[in-house]
Amino acid sequence: MAFELDIGFASLAGTKDSNEDFCGALLPEPGMEGMGVIAAVADGVSRGGMGKEAAQTTLVSLLRDYFGTPETWDATVALDRIISSQNAWLCGINRRRQPAMGMTTLTALVLRGQSYALAHVGDSRAYLLRGGESRQMTHDHVVNHPDFQHQLVRAVGLEDRIVVDYVQGDLQVGDVFILLTDGVYGSLPDARLQALAQSDNAQAASEALLDAALKAGSRDNVTALVVRVLGLLDATLQDENRSAQSLPVPPLLKVGDVIDGMAVTALVADNGINVLYQVKPVAAALDVSGVDHGKRFALKALHPARAHDREELAMLAHEAWLAKRMQSSRAADNLVNIHTDLPGGGARTAFYVLYDWHSGESLQTMLEQQRRFKLPQALTVGRQALKALGLLHRQGVIHRDIKPANLHQGEDGVLRLLDLGVALSGREPAAMRELHAGTPSYVNPEQWGFNCKAGARTGGQRTDVPQELPDAQSDLFALGVTLYQVLTGKLPYGEVLPYQVGRYYRDPVAPSRHNPEIPIWLDHVLLKAVARDKRQRFETAEEFLLALERGASRPLSAPAATPLLQRDPTALWKAALAVSVLFNLLLVFWLLFLPK
Repeated sequence: MAFELDIGFASLAGTKDSNEDFCGALLPEPGMEGMGVIAAVADGVSRGGMGKEAAQTTLVSLLRDYFGTPETWDATVALDRIISSQNAWLCGINRRRQPAMGMTTLTALVLRGQSYALAHVGDSRAYLLRGGESRQMTHDHVVNHPDFQHQLVRAVGLEDRIVVDYVQGDLQVGDVFILLTDGVYGSLPDARLQALAQSDNAQAASEALLDAALKAGSRDNVTALVVRVLGLLDATLQDENRSAQSLPVPPLLKVGDVIDGMAVTALVADNGINVLYQVKPVAAALDVSGVDHGKRFALKALHPARAHDREELAMLAHEAWLAKRMQSSRAADNLVNIHTDLPGGGARTAFYVLYDWHSGESLQTMLEQQRRFKLPQALTVGRQALKALGLLHRQGVIHRDIKPANLHQGEDGVLRLLDLGVALSGREPAAMRELHAGTPSYVNPEQWGFNCKAGARTGGQRTDVPQELPDAQSDLFALGVTLYQVLTGKLPYGEVLPYQVGRYYRDPVAPSRHNPEIPIWLDHVLLKAVARDKRQRFETAEEFLLALERGASRPLSAPAATPLLQRDPTALWKAALAVSVLFNLLLVFWLLFLPK
């Protein structure tokens, strides 16, 4: 659904000679839609004589500078940086002019993705109308005494250190936000404000609020800004992170347990970090024979032992955000559909990711059952996987964990890529980017620190930080290892256990040596895909796919064997050492046993 808003605003001097209120809203430029929309009202403090200038500069700088902040910042962080900077500037001016002259109240609203963020200081106000009810979202920063109700204790420019109130929450279609200065709400009761803001036109509602306030006897400047939410954008990464931090992690569930109207039907996997369940709606119907044909789902949650690990929560939130983002791309056909809404409706009580459940088997399951992959079946798997990877890579996404267990062959004939948990998108948490992710046996040499060009390993000991960040070629190498394995039952460089470092001191054996049914042209394709030297491998999924589709009609040349000295630069020294040891052994034998 498109992000659709109806925004209206109006501001009048009222009975005063000058209008010191300012209001405004700014929409994003093309390409910056992810930043959302910002709207604000400011009420200059007139006692210093420069309230109008303070209100104007504060509001204009906020609206303009917001879109200059990084998109990766949370909206509250961006607002806080800008407001603090403006406050410091006004305070610097006020220190040179005593008493202080330039001060203003400020109430700012950011609508982004499927959430809102509100920043407030002073006695302007914000209301939210939802479901026919009105709620005041701000607290007036004034002296708590009937005779000093207009005496501010907080304002932009009042003190060197400003304390801003922040409110965040979820957006819903139909929400109406009302931002007002005290000249409006001070003259109208809340019930009247709510009734006037119910108009189907935001501009008409803002003008009606001002007209009613003036007729009610308001003697101050009057300003109203109304924002009606008509449609939402997809959830942003910040939305997912906020949800992950605000909702609890589900407890360990067993078969039969119910969560949010879904019953657990099987525990699929538990790796100590994440838990995967098969679930179904509790209200699933049975047919006349008593067979349950209800739709199944895959529920992925953080393990309760990791409930307080903010980095793991951020990684699962990133997976949810990325899966939703990919759902609207061309790669969606080869990914598992994610569900934002619960099958039975209602709100979530815990943080988890809910996917479709597809019947079928992973390639790993087929290998464990020792099924032999026929050549046409393996080629079909390769072509489907490469088409999916090509689409992912064009979106700037690196899967980072391609292996048989993450390639699922559905009963509908579609091959799907599973588990985006460690995928790189450019927006992933820093801790995940630095993680040496992936399954060791499928990780390319560069990530272990092997410099195949120089024939040496750049790192001394294995660390949790990859020597080279994964890229598209990393996925293609892993897929090459996977195809080699499903056709031969063996790994090109042998099995690497999680606590070991990959070994790349020899070239892989030609697949046809293990499986005579493999043609020579496919030998060359697979050896190129898993070559030790990155420069010899396929650079793109499209290049790899083209080689498979052309087959024997335009075969690739056999990859050149890696010279011994390039595979092991110490080979010459090892040979010299062996000759030296042999010579010394012969010398000792001669000294001890041969006649003098």
